[in-house]
Amino acid sequence: MSTPETAVTTAPARTAHRRHYLMCRPEHFTVNYSINPWMEPAKPTDTARAVEQWQKLYDLYVELGHEVELIEPLAGYPDMVYTANGGFLIDGRAYVPEFRFVERQGEAPAFADWFRANGYDTVLPEEVNEGEGDFLLVGDVILAGTGFRSTGDSHREVGEVFGREVVSLNLVDPRFYHLDTAIAVLDPVQGVENGGPERANIAYLPGAFDDASRAELERRFPDAILVSDEDGAVFGLNSSSDGYNVIISPRAKGFEQQLRERGYNPITVDLSELLLGGGGIKCCTLELRGAK
Repeated sequence: MSTPETAVTTAPARTAHRRHYLMCRPEHFTVNYSINPWMEPAKPTDTARAVEQWQKLYDLYVELGHEVELIEPLAGYPDMVYTANGGFLIDGRAYVPEFRFVERQGEAPAFADWFRANGYDTVLPEEVNEGEGDFLLVGDVILAGTGFRSTGDSHREVGEVFGREVVSLNLVDPRFYHLDTAIAVLDPVQGVENGGPERANIAYLPGAFDDASRAELERRFPDAILVSDEDGAVFGLNSSSDGYNVIISPRAKGFEQQLRERGYNPITVDLSELLLGGGGIKCCTLELRGAK
C-alpha cells in the first residue's frame, strides 16, 4: 500500500556571523537580596557551580569563533555577571546604564570605565535604563522594553543617542522583567549584501506583553517564532544567536525544535545556577558592536 506523499518544506540556509561579546566571570555570585521574582535569598547558591556553568558558555563562544572580552568582577556586586545590563552599543558608541535598584548602581561606573578604556564613544544616561536587557537591535530598529526596569523616557533617549527608530514594548509579567527574557534576536545581521537574511527575525513570548505591544510585534515580525509559556518560563528566550547557532537553555525543548525547523542550529548550555539570580545566557552576554 503506497503512502501519500507529504510536502517537504526546506528551511532556509543560515549563516553564522562572528560576534564580539563582553562577559564577566561570576566570582562573587550569590543571591543575598531580591530585585526580581527569581531571586530568593533563602535558597542556597553555589558560586563554584555558577563559575563552572558560565565557563562552558564562555568556552562555547570561543569554540564557535567569537571574540570574548572580560570585565573584572567587583566584590559586592553579584549581579555583574549579567553584562547585558551593562550597556547598549551600536557602531562604536556605548550607552551606559542607569540601574533602577541601588544594589546594582555601582556597576555602571565600572562598565563606563571599561568602554572608555576600550575606545568606545561613551554616553552617560539621564534616564533609568538597563542596557541590552531592555534594548535589542533588530535590523535597523531598536526594540525597547519598559514596565519593570527601563523607563519610557529612556526609549526617547536611546533613540537620540543612536539616531534609530525605537519601538516601545510594554512588559506585563513580572517574571519577564527585561525585554531579553521575552524576545530573542535570531538574526544579528540583516541584509543579503551583509550575508544575512533580507529581514532579521525574532522569537518571542506573546504572554509577556500587553495587547498593543503584541499587535506591534505581529505586524513587524509576521514570521516570528512564537514560544510557549512553558519554554519562556525556563528562560528559553534568554538566548544568544550568531545567525545560525542559537545558544539556549536545555529545558526549552519546544523552542529547540522550532529553531531546527527554521534552519537554525540550537546548542544547549545549562546556566541553572545563574537562573537563581534571574539571568540566563543572554543576560551574561553583552554584544560589542564596534564602529564600521
